[in-house]
Amino acid sequence: MDIAALLEKTVIQIGYELVDLEMSNRGKMLRLFIDKPDGITVEDCATVSNHVSRLLSVEMDVDYDRLEVSSPGLDRVLKKPADFVRFIGQRVKLKLRIPVEGRKNFVGVLQGMQDGNVLLERDATVHSFSLTGIEKARLDPDFN
Repeated sequence: MDIAALLEKTVIQIGYELVDLEMSNRGKMLRLFIDKPDGITVEDCATVSNHVSRLLSVEMDVDYDRLEVSSPGLDRVLKKPADFVRFIGQRVKLKLRIPVEGRKNFVGVLQGMQDGNVLLERDATVHSFSLTGIEKARLDPDFN
């Protein structure tokens, strides 16, 4: 089992969602972004950090120097199909791998998913983007 799958399974078992995982400095730093329906507290981050630290030292011989556990923030990343359903009605930013209509970046209101495509309403028109063609998707909170 790879580290991402193991961490996702573990985080789910203790009541959280693994939103994203970043590994940098040749795997020496692990950063986990977690969430749950009523939000994340500092205590939640500490709980997950302690659990994951023990898991990595016992289950897998993972060589890392630093582990960070954080909430995904207001501009959380959207990766899984379930994310694009959960946040229907929210404003999102999409960055595409290949330009569509000469553009890679789109902002609009998420309308969900249909047949593996993300539906985004912008300028009173619903656009369809292949999930596999999306390089990055994030919530785009409007503070006005």
